[in-house]
Amino acid sequence: MARPVIGIQCNRHVAEGVIEAQMTGKRTIEAVGQVAGCTPLLIPGMPDAVDVADLLEVLDGVVLTGGRANVHPRHYGEELSERHGQMDDGRDGLTLPMVRACVEQGIPILGLCRGIQEMNVAFGGTLHPEIGELPGKHRHRMPKDCKDPEIIFALREHVRLTPGGVMAAMLGTERIVTNSLHGQAILKTGDRVVVEGLAADDTIEAISIVDAPSFAIGVQWHAEYNAAEDPVSRVLFERLGEAARARQALRHAGRLAGAA
Repeated sequence: MARPVIGIQCNRHVAEGVIEAQMTGKRTIEAVGQVAGCTPLLIPGMPDAVDVADLLEVLDGVVLTGGRANVHPRHYGEELSERHGQMDDGRDGLTLPMVRACVEQGIPILGLCRGIQEMNVAFGGTLHPEIGELPGKHRHRMPKDCKDPEIIFALREHVRLTPGGVMAAMLGTERIVTNSLHGQAILKTGDRVVVEGLAADDTIEAISIVDAPSFAIGVQWHAEYNAAEDPVSRVLFERLGEAARARQALRHAGRLAGAA
């Protein structure tokens, strides 16, 4: 049997300031192919060209990547302002219904950075465009003007996992250290969204979806950056791969039963 297929969500990108494109980082593709052990398939954030129902017929899992653009505030009942930063309406239009469909259908889903925010908004939660502005919160962004990936993605955010939670059980610990490269973050959790991890300032760093029939985890950090070596990131992608193989087996069994 061929390897399971995991869709990787792309972001809108304007190449050379002129050419409309869809892109994602190489690290996520490598994490899906080498750590999860699945075939990566890039998903354009173009709801006019991609039908979610058709897409999920061929996928065994989904990774929601990080991205420069924020989730449009209209999706959680706020007006757009300059402080919300860049938008990617096409991605919003595709991913928000896709998150709900994945959970409903038992398709494994892993949200990274922007991805955790999309998962929260898809279930009715809200976001804050710059979490470091709130009282008691610290700045979660990468070092300003830094171009060195080893510094940008350095493990600097101490996260405490919910005792007895899905993430703590998965990782076998209640204390981890992650990278931190975000401004926007979860403010109010959505329906079915369970907090799995908090930063030192209580910013939500990890979530799961209650009663999801398969893997449904979101993390605020970029787990794709060093997925093969970082023990936390490796477990996340390995478990995603395991869930994708289980999903593939169910789909295959269903096709065989239908053909019989």
